[in-house]
Amino acid sequence: MLLRKLSTFGGAAKTFAKVVPTNLKGKSKSSQEWLTRQLRDPYVERAKMMNYRCRSAFKLLEIDSKYGLVKPGHTVIDCGASPGSWTQIAVKQSNADGGLPGKPKGMVVGVDLLQIYPIEHAILFGNSDFLRKETQDKIRASLGERRVDCVLSDMAPNASGIRALDQENITTLCYAVLRFAILMSTPNASLLMKVWDNGDVPKLEKSILEYYKTVKRVKPRASRDDSAENFILARGFVGIER
Repeated sequence: MLLRKLSTFGGAAKTFAKVVPTNLKGKSKSSQEWLTRQLRDPYVERAKMMNYRCRSAFKLLEIDSKYGLVKPGHTVIDCGASPGSWTQIAVKQSNADGGLPGKPKGMVVGVDLLQIYPIEHAILFGNSDFLRKETQDKIRASLGERRVDCVLSDMAPNASGIRALDQENITTLCYAVLRFAILMSTPNASLLMKVWDNGDVPKLEKSILEYYKTVKRVKPRASRDDSAENFILARGFVGIER
């Protein structure tokens, strides 16, 4: 079902490619470019039609449909959750909403430095810095005795324009997510987190491989062609002893 929906985007791209914004007067050049790109983006329109909070929903949908990351009964942590589209998908796929009768109900916890408006059947920590110990303690407390089956991270720092600094900042976020996943994951758990292409990524992948059976880089079709964005997918958590 998900794959069939995703396959329609080729036609959608042609439908929306010629849209031109008419409300650009008085806006900066960067704002004009952003508005133009948004209006020409078929994923933006499709997100509205399917009631997802933003186009990034389709990145997770594509990866999950291919690799089966989130299943009924899973406990999922969504880092960098705002505005909430990945959390929306995790709630459905984990059956946290009870929408799949007879299947185990999962649990979804979302956290972000920004505000997150409520999402039914999800526990949300908005205005919370994931890098701070007290934030991670709150997440642990909300889990009770549960261990985590899947850690998702779409986190990225605000771009400074200084390439080396931006690379360092997103790598710091990735290692923080990795450390949390190592401490909280159940055997065979998965990890998916965003990176920007840079020279530190191979070293990060090597670090992750110490704790997971497989590690690979994936770039879903919903990631824009001009973006340096990739996602590291790690599967089969083997624990700390290895």
